[in-house]
Amino acid sequence: MVPSSSSILSILLVLLLSPFIVSHALQDRFLKCLSRTSESSFPFSTVLYTPKNSSFSSVLQYSAQNLRFTLPSVPKPEFIFTPLQESHIQAVVICSKQLGIHLRVRSGGHDFEGLSYVSEIESPFIVVDLVKLRSISVDIEHSSAWVQAGATNGEFYYRISEKSNTHGFPAGTCTSLGMGGHISGGAYGAMLRKYGLAVDNVVDAHIIDVHGRLLDRKAMGEDLFWAIRGGAGGSFGIVTAWKVKLVPVPSAVTVFTVTRTLEQGATKLLYRWQQIADQVLDEDLFIRVQIGTANVSRQGKRTITTSYNAMFLGDANRLLQVMKHSFPELGLTRQDCIETNWINSTVYMSGFANNTPPEVLLQRINMDRAYFKGKSDYARKPIPEKALEGLWEKLFEAESPLVVFTPYGGMMNRISESQTPFPHRKGTKFMILYWSSWQDATENVAEHINWTRRVYSYMTPYVSKNPREAYANYRDLDLGMNRNSNTSFVEASAFGTNYFKGNFYRLVHVKTKVDPDNFFRHEQSIPTLPQQMGLRNEVEFISSKA
Repeated sequence: MVPSSSSILSILLVLLLSPFIVSHALQDRFLKCLSRTSESSFPFSTVLYTPKNSSFSSVLQYSAQNLRFTLPSVPKPEFIFTPLQESHIQAVVICSKQLGIHLRVRSGGHDFEGLSYVSEIESPFIVVDLVKLRSISVDIEHSSAWVQAGATNGEFYYRISEKSNTHGFPAGTCTSLGMGGHISGGAYGAMLRKYGLAVDNVVDAHIIDVHGRLLDRKAMGEDLFWAIRGGAGGSFGIVTAWKVKLVPVPSAVTVFTVTRTLEQGATKLLYRWQQIADQVLDEDLFIRVQIGTANVSRQGKRTITTSYNAMFLGDANRLLQVMKHSFPELGLTRQDCIETNWINSTVYMSGFANNTPPEVLLQRINMDRAYFKGKSDYARKPIPEKALEGLWEKLFEAESPLVVFTPYGGMMNRISESQTPFPHRKGTKFMILYWSSWQDATENVAEHINWTRRVYSYMTPYVSKNPREAYANYRDLDLGMNRNSNTSFVEASAFGTNYFKGNFYRLVHVKTKVDPDNFFRHEQSIPTLPQQMGLRNEVEFISSKA
């Protein structure tokens, strides 16, 4: 019997509308569960955005820093939930677990691979966006502060400066980083040689676990507290706030940027910087090197530029003495130096023009968002001049490449690899970032991504080995990924040891203990050990690897 045209039309309508019907039903069940679970009468629908909402796209894209993951072809969440308080997140976790809904958590959206707001392996999924959890409480008397996960670096720095001009915090130089994810992965910045990482200065935290419980350090226990301070986000629960200790900064801080090209001896100068940046330089001094290309003639001839971008915890006169003793080759002059205070130095190191008012730190949106691909490395010995010349050739292959060398040493050498999950400590001379960005979605994306891979491959002989180390906050799916919800320990160890070295195995132990069913997961989350392994075998396994 041949179906009538009206029957065919009905079938097509059902097929076309079924995703919307399922989606609506899911949202309805979720909202009912939230109302049931929460003790308040809060109207949860007011903080839930679906694709039918006119503001859905703007909310989704608001803090999506990598525009590659905002394109129409990229999977979108069923809805976005923007909780106003911690109890809302507790209800979300409980209901997501009950209803079998996968969730992603976003605080600042700087994830290089978009894992905080995109899922390629889970469908359907939702995004819990912590953008409205941004309370900051600064206690100068006790040199401490509580900062919620949705607050940005810039907001936190500014609120500290409102209370004191001799206190600061050693986190990143990008001002739109969300404090939740930023600190979860380590968080390095211009004071790492003096005070270490942000995670080295965390003294307490609030986390919502897989059971929907709100735990502080005492309640979560030292194992979980260890894991969340550098074990990267999305694996153990939802961190909602950090308590950190503030660090002393002098009233006078000096910054400078000095650029040298190939024609000005950039290669030999950079080789010299590698020899002294981690060991010889005063730990009050941080000098990173930003390497790119520039045109030097109207005919389009290009050269390599090496920009020495620095912050010194002290006045210009003392800085000049330090530089004369340790790095005279740069030729720093008093005219190069900008003497200011700590809060203005954070503005400068963020890339804003000198004399930009510090209120710019309250601007949560990164105005330089782009399509990009990034990769990271760690160097334990200087890269030879000949190898640098080969790197220059790679940079000439790209339109607007960027490579950044960030110095270690100082306090980083005095903290054990196992004190936090972040293992890149003693013996690390500098970290490397490879970066390719573009502004037009129609550009050849594959070519940009392949450029970073070619540079990364070229650098293999000159960087850390066994494992080749990488920074967890610079997520890189090229290193490996979990292919489905049944996270494979073997597959995860490929990228896990890159990020965490031997600490990966302790992270697995903590994960298996606190989230045995792997509720909190993503493409590079920490896996659980197979249940059939048994507790005794698990302990023996972890002990053998740690």
